[in-house]
Amino acid sequence: MTNCTYLIIGNGIAGTTAAEHIRRNDSDGVIMIITDEPTPFYSRIRLNEYLTGDMDREQLIVRQPGWYKKNKIELRLNTRITGPGSAPQTAHTDQAEEIRFTKLLMAQGSSPFIPPIPGADTPGVFSIRTIDDADHILARAEKAEQIILIGGGLLGLEAGYGLSRLGKPVHVVEFFPRLLPRQLDDEGSKRLVSQLTPLGFTFHLGAETAGINGGDEVTSISLKDGTTLPGELVIISAGVRPNVSLAERFGVDCDRGVLVNDLLQTSQGDIYAAGDVCNHKGMNYGIWPAALTQGKIAGINMAGGNETYPGTVMANSLKVAGINLASAGNIDADNKHGKIVTSTATKYQKIVIENEMILGCIMLGETSQFNQITRHIQEKTTLADIPDELLQGDVKE
Repeated sequence: MTNCTYLIIGNGIAGTTAAEHIRRNDSDGVIMIITDEPTPFYSRIRLNEYLTGDMDREQLIVRQPGWYKKNKIELRLNTRITGPGSAPQTAHTDQAEEIRFTKLLMAQGSSPFIPPIPGADTPGVFSIRTIDDADHILARAEKAEQIILIGGGLLGLEAGYGLSRLGKPVHVVEFFPRLLPRQLDDEGSKRLVSQLTPLGFTFHLGAETAGINGGDEVTSISLKDGTTLPGELVIISAGVRPNVSLAERFGVDCDRGVLVNDLLQTSQGDIYAAGDVCNHKGMNYGIWPAALTQGKIAGINMAGGNETYPGTVMANSLKVAGINLASAGNIDADNKHGKIVTSTATKYQKIVIENEMILGCIMLGETSQFNQITRHIQEKTTLADIPDELLQGDVKE
């Protein structure tokens, strides 16, 4: 395609990957990435390493200015698209500009969900989504004696571990009766709790926060069972919600995300969406691999291609306190399907089986086979075609 102007809102993995693939398929078009953050593309999934001090700010940045220059991509930092402009196929910015576009990609991601907890706006209460969030948390942690995590999610636990290394006790309050309810079953959760407790964590599972206390600064939280937990730093990690308000202003159809078809087009054919903001066939994935694939396919199609998005197996892999954990697909927390379980002092692995295929898996302690298992889930490989060493276990049901 020639004489095209591609406008990308958001410089995360989806938007940056889309820009890369637009350039591969259109060497002449104008590509502009708009972000309200002050930093080029950086790795959100490694913010935990930033909190622990294992990585500095510069190491977090994935794309340096030279990459944008080499690929003829204009990156506009500290700029926000506020809505459509006065003419068709234009966007208005908070700098009182109107930017024309031929194709527009909405990749503005998601925002932390803050439950309606009384006192959630008290100074000393944070969510974590950006580098700036991490900086504020680190500054606060220096004077906090105890730390409270509301929500036992992935990023929250990783942040909690980083802060526990400062010698601060960490209380985790989780509404569900187990940790990481989307990634672990009851047995996996029990094992993770037993491994994290000696590292300074105290867990309150099946607990609900009634309120956050303090006037000028947070001092404690109250649980609905009457328990009071002291803490001068509270991090809310209760999931995220897609940033759909901008899409709605552009008249794009939304329902728990920006609705897209298999080409990642929205209800307006010249507007595409990718990453955490989009909803494909009822799924908001909210994971890095999905955003990466969606960004690639959206970029190709914006530049005239015809690639279809097949969906992504829900998979998460992380390391908390040196403990390897990975899960994918249907973890079968309710034990409705067949399973192959391997359980040792250092390892818990569950492979979920139905109709001679792998539906999902949990791996705690040892994750070296995770990518192979995930590939078999994605490809719907039958058990007869899967190497025996992947299916060994001490319990088969």
